[in-house]
Amino acid sequence: MSTFPPPTTAPAGWYPDPTNGGTRYFDGRMWAPLQPVFEEREAHPHLPLAAAIGALGVLLGSLLVGRTLGALVAEVAPDVVGFAVAVMLGYGPSVAWAWYVVRRWGGGRPSAVGVKFRWADLGWGPLTWLSAVACQLVMYGVVVLFHIPLASNVEDVSDPDITRVYQVATIVAAVVAAPLVEELIFRGVVLRGFLSRMGPVPAIALQGVIFGFAHSDPTRGAGNLGLGLILSAVGVALGTSAYLMRRIGPTVVAHAIFNGVVLAIILSGILDDADKELGHIAGWLAAIPML
Repeated sequence: MSTFPPPTTAPAGWYPDPTNGGTRYFDGRMWAPLQPVFEEREAHPHLPLAAAIGALGVLLGSLLVGRTLGALVAEVAPDVVGFAVAVMLGYGPSVAWAWYVVRRWGGGRPSAVGVKFRWADLGWGPLTWLSAVACQLVMYGVVVLFHIPLASNVEDVSDPDITRVYQVATIVAAVVAAPLVEELIFRGVVLRGFLSRMGPVPAIALQGVIFGFAHSDPTRGAGNLGLGLILSAVGVALGTSAYLMRRIGPTVVAHAIFNGVVLAIILSGILDDADKELGHIAGWLAAIPML
């Protein structure tokens, strides 16, 4: 059988394709159009469940130690020093655990925990942020509808007794440290660990709920329930983005925008001059996804 196009008198049938190999249908007069080839999307990377459990254990332990020692340091040193100690001890071990996960289960590739950034993430990030805000608003409506206790986690930021240096440190931690570390742990390690044992929907939902209630503080009492639900909705939105994009670049950007916008609103004093009811609502919505 010739590899050249058959003459127009050739009967219809399958012939060797003269352009790119393989076979192609000839209807007796002309070649049939090439059919598009659809590649199946690569499966989402996953990690052993032990990586996720270890990440949550390390994060919980380091936060408890960090907050305790940070409070002790603040008793004998400026508040900003105690805050710095709490942040370093609270986040440092988690970064070390993520590095361990990369070395042991990720073949030394940071992309194994979703660390992959592209210029497009500067566009996907704001879209992810908008989706997170939408989810936050919906959950806030549920919390109000069912009269669930709700407390804000931003009162201390606008405290008049807080120094300017302390506020700057809070901004750096909320806009830089928290987005990088929390996305690395929750959307990079925890989500991928859950995906090894369950489907995408329960994995995204579970990591979102853990993320939300990880922001609990005993001093808020029952108000942690509403705050945890609202931030769980944010965690689900971020988890969905990380799953669809196969990386945490967009969620890091979205998380940074989220915290930055909330801090800007609180520190600007806009809520102080707003209508009482509007200020009340905006105050509850101004929750920072920062542990």
